Amino acid sequence: MEGRTAPHYPAAMINVTNRCNLKCRHCFVFREDNPNARKQEMDDETMLGEIRRIRDRHGIVAMLWMGGEPLLRPGVLREGVKLFSWNTITTNGTLDLLDLPGVTYVVSLDGPKEYNDSIRGKGSFDRVMKTLSRVPEDFSSKVMVQCVVTRQNEDLLEELVELLVPTRAEGMTFSFYVPPANDVSPLTWGTLTRRDKAVREALRLKKKHPDFIWNGTRQLELTLSENAPAITANCPSKKYVLPLYLDGGRFESPFCCYGDDVDCDLCGGWVVFYLAAKLEGAK
Repeated sequence: MEGRTAPHYPAAMINVTNRCNLKCRHCFVFREDNPNARKQEMDDETMLGEIRRIRDRHGIVAMLWMGGEPLLRPGVLREGVKLFSWNTITTNGTLDLLDLPGVTYVVSLDGPKEYNDSIRGKGSFDRVMKTLSRVPEDFSSKVMVQCVVTRQNEDLLEELVELLVPTRAEGMTFSFYVPPANDVSPLTWGTLTRRDKAVREALRLKKKHPDFIWNGTRQLELTLSENAPAITANCPSKKYVLPLYLDGGRFESPFCCYGDDVDCDLCGGWVVFYLAAKLEGAK
């Protein structure tokens, strides 16, 4: 990350802790037992100082706060969001949300109860729904849900949408599972062509719920097999988003937001296709 001339990144994503109260099967941070989770992490003051230094060095104005579970570091979040013009916090939704003005929470939920709990752990669905039910009317943060679409839940997306529409979530997005290289798990489609069924279902739901589904139509179209290779071959995320992984007492930057072991040809990452659509000028 150091060098004579620091590259400019308008946005960054940073895992402020490797600790988490869940261990999700598709998590790109915890594909295997994470040795960093056992290392002593920076205290809040040290971490915030590092974040300021990185912000100033790279000109970062937008930050995505992640983990582990970032709400396990409330002190970092409360002070850290003051450092950036735009802030998004990803959370598994099992802990109460902090009321932080101007912040968007992305709460993870991957399907109806039975499927979600098979991926994220028993009881996690009910805990997330309870968290959403406790969001007060005057909450100053925006709350949305993101679903990681896999080959296993591609037929459950409409049921999930119908469960979420009545909640305090203002909207939701679909992100498509980003597999590690040579993945043979039941989560992956294996080819972009097979994944098209799931993408087309997301497009159908976008048309049915245009205000609640926050993926752009063009963003989803670019995820189809006829368009995706051109996007991933010239990945916009690598140009505009600095990934920062916590390694004990320092931050390291892998080559990809989803880690160093990903299969880029099968990428379905939300940020990749969102940026691609924005660069086209799509809404």
